[in-house]
Amino acid sequence: MNYKHLQNGSDIRGIALEGVPGENVNLTKEAVYDFARGFVKYLRDKTKKEEITISVGHDSRLSASMLKQSIIDGLLFDGANVLDCGLASTPAMFMSTVYEEFKCDGAIMITASHLPFNRNGMKFFDQDGGLNKEDIAAIIKNAEEQNFSHISGASCTKADLMDVYANNLQNIIKEKVNAPEYDLPLKGLHVVIDAGNGAGGFYATKVLEPLGANIEGSQFLDPDGNFPNHIPNPEDKQAMASICEAVKNSKADLGIIFDTDVDRSSAVDHLGNPISRNAIVALAAILANNIHEGTTVVTDSVTSDELADFLKKHGIGHHRFKRGYKNVINEGIRLNNEGIDCQLAIETSGHAAFKENYFLDDGAYLATLIVVEAAKGKVADLISDLEYPLEEKELRFKITEEDFQKVGDELLEDLKAYVASKENMKPADTNYEGYRVCFEHGWFLVRKSLHDPIIPCNIESKKEGGCKEIAKELYDFLKDRTGLDLSVLTSYLD
Repeated sequence: MNYKHLQNGSDIRGIALEGVPGENVNLTKEAVYDFARGFVKYLRDKTKKEEITISVGHDSRLSASMLKQSIIDGLLFDGANVLDCGLASTPAMFMSTVYEEFKCDGAIMITASHLPFNRNGMKFFDQDGGLNKEDIAAIIKNAEEQNFSHISGASCTKADLMDVYANNLQNIIKEKVNAPEYDLPLKGLHVVIDAGNGAGGFYATKVLEPLGANIEGSQFLDPDGNFPNHIPNPEDKQAMASICEAVKNSKADLGIIFDTDVDRSSAVDHLGNPISRNAIVALAAILANNIHEGTTVVTDSVTSDELADFLKKHGIGHHRFKRGYKNVINEGIRLNNEGIDCQLAIETSGHAAFKENYFLDDGAYLATLIVVEAAKGKVADLISDLEYPLEEKELRFKITEEDFQKVGDELLEDLKAYVASKENMKPADTNYEGYRVCFEHGWFLVRKSLHDPIIPCNIESKKEGGCKEIAKELYDFLKDRTGLDLSVLTSYLD
């Protein structure tokens, strides 16, 4: 068996349904059955326990029920007790290892985040948090080698995890909002929720509404794996435009948008302006710094110079690191272990992990902290002095040669030498990922994709036409290289 191609960093992802030409099913019932058994073996080896309990949940994807049954079959066959949590969020699945009501040894979330309807995947947790890529590799190795630990006797029971999780979020709001009517601390607050037909609809009906919030105008709360309205992704322009329009039409105080499995979120202010990407990083950093003054925030590599200036102005340390939610989380944990106070690790994608919340990237937890602030005043005021680049652009160059890692490594090395020869360019002071090149009016960052034969490039500029000016400089470097499809760059420059 060859399952390694299904590893996507610290997740497993693949094609679970037919329906897209040229995309054949590879995340089969047999594969997830084997991965489940591999996870049982992994947990028993780690915990040194024979009797273990594993929770299983899923988002709204069409293939969820089919895959869940095979996963549960695999867990039961090897003697693991199972809690079937049904429709759930990814952060809630981790919390099933924390809550006293459940105290699971491990958890499996069936999700492929914001990917198209035919995709699905698996995220794994134990009581230490989300597994890392080397742990996923170990599970895959167990599955490929059929290295399992079969023990007879197990049970499967239904669990009301999302009710417990929602009640916990309610309690956080009650504790943090100084309201005269304690049982209805959100009375008078109007919040529009956009769940994108994923798993996040509960936040409107089970968290906000019971606390007195007006949720009129909320949209796409019902789970639908066809995702008929827009991609459930806070980074998607159409999705953000939709929630912004909903806030304006409803004259709401706040908007919140989730991705499919609710580990990411972004916001919209009372005027219908998006609080996403650099702005959501700035807002989350202020919320962390309000409690832990002078803390350091870990971000991904594509954050803007303007964000860096904002954090410095507010006395917040800024540690740029690699893209990938597990990368920024693990870096935040590392800084704390070295004695550097880091209360937040966050990507511009909306993955936000607070130290006080187990360094779990939890979109509903971030939303809850934002709602608390909205109950006190306008959240836009917290980041009113954040400036933005005048222009920004992302380009993704396809690598056409089979050894795409080699092509990427050679490109980055050659780029360093090229920049050293140019008077109008200089490298960033620190490069944790790829190569960030600074100009008088902006910058570009070229890096390798985490998993795919692609070279992503982000460009930002403070002047009109500046992104194209920087892209032209990049084209002069790339134009004679082989193994790279530059069509997106040439089209942009035309």
